Amino acid sequence: MLPTGFWERVVFLFFEYSDSFAHGIYVTMVIATISTLIGCIIGFGVGIVQTIPTERKERPFHWFMVKIVQLLLNAYVELFRGTPMMVQAMFIYYGIAMVFGITMNMWTAAIFIVSINTGAYMAESVRGGILSIDNGQTEGAKAIGMTHFQTMIYVVLPQALRNIMPQIGNNLIVNIKDSCVLSVIGTVEVFYTTKSVAGTYYTYFEAFTIAMVIYFLLTFICSRILRYFENRMDGPDNYELAATDPKVAAAGTYRFNDKKAKRFAEMAEMEA
Repeated sequence: MLPTGFWERVVFLFFEYSDSFAHGIYVTMVIATISTLIGCIIGFGVGIVQTIPTERKERPFHWFMVKIVQLLLNAYVELFRGTPMMVQAMFIYYGIAMVFGITMNMWTAAIFIVSINTGAYMAESVRGGILSIDNGQTEGAKAIGMTHFQTMIYVVLPQALRNIMPQIGNNLIVNIKDSCVLSVIGTVEVFYTTKSVAGTYYTYFEAFTIAMVIYFLLTFICSRILRYFENRMDGPDNYELAATDPKVAAAGTYRFNDKKAKRFAEMAEMEA
C-alpha cells in the first residue's frame, strides 16, 4: 500500500522500483559516456580540418578542395548547434526509417544522435583550442619539417587538450542531462523510467524528486572526477631540474625547502 507521507512515498517508490531506476542509470551513463568519446573524436577531426592553412596562389586546387570540405563541415556544425537535439532525434530516427527504410535499434540511434550533436559542439571548442596556441609553436614545428598533421598531433593538440578539458567535461555532464530527450524515440533512460514509475501511482512529484537526485548525483560525481584529471594534467606548480647539482639551488630554478637545503649543504661540504 502506498504510504501517506511525502518522503515515505519517495522512499517507497525508490526501493519498489530500484531495479528500474538502476537500469535507467545504466542506459543514461552508457549513452552519455560513449557518445561523448565519439563526439570528441568527431570534434577533433573537424577542428583539425577547419584550421588547415592553405595558400590560394601556390596550390589553387588544394585550396579549393579544402574550402569545399570546410564549408560542408561548417554547415554540419551550424546545423547541429542551431537545432534542438529532440528535433534531431525525431528527424533522424523516424526520418531515416521512412525515407531509406533503415530501422535503428535503441542503442544505435541514441548513441548516433548524441555523438553527432556532441561532435558539432566539440568542433568549435577544438578549433578555439587550436587557435589559442601561440603561432610560434606551429612555426617551430614547420621549421623542423613537420607536416600540418604531425604538427597537430605532436605539438598543438597536446597543448590544446588541456585548454578544452573543461569543455569536454561540460559536454559529458550536458549529455547525462540531455539524454532525457531520447525518451521521444523510446530510449529507456532515467527520464523514461521515471515517467513510467510516476504513472503507476500518479506520484509525479515524488518520482521526479528521485529523478532530480539521481541526475544531480551523476553529474556531481562526474564533474569531481573530471576536475581531478584536469588537476593531474596541470602538473606540479614547480619543477626540479638537475636536482643532483648543488649549484642549481642558488640559481632558483626549482622548488627549494629546508630539507633539501640541508642535503645540498652537506653535498657542498663533501665536494669542498
